[in-house]
Amino acid sequence: MGKVHGSLARAGKVKSQTPKVAKQEKKKPKTGRAKKRQVYNRRFVNVTTQVGGKRRMNPAPTAGP
Repeated sequence: MGKVHGSLARAGKVKSQTPKVAKQEKKKPKTGRAKKRQVYNRRFVNVTTQVGGKRRMNPAPTAGP
């Protein structure tokens, strides 16, 4: 049997300390064809080119001046 990291008496300590924040109302996200259209527009229609000239999907943060 494996060892337990830390005592089980402290289980859930952080969650119980965190203040409860009520869920906010937000509009429902688009689904299906409408979502694909939204993604296409975001990626290909209104493109903002980077310094390298190419737009990357998941760019790593670059070191600024």
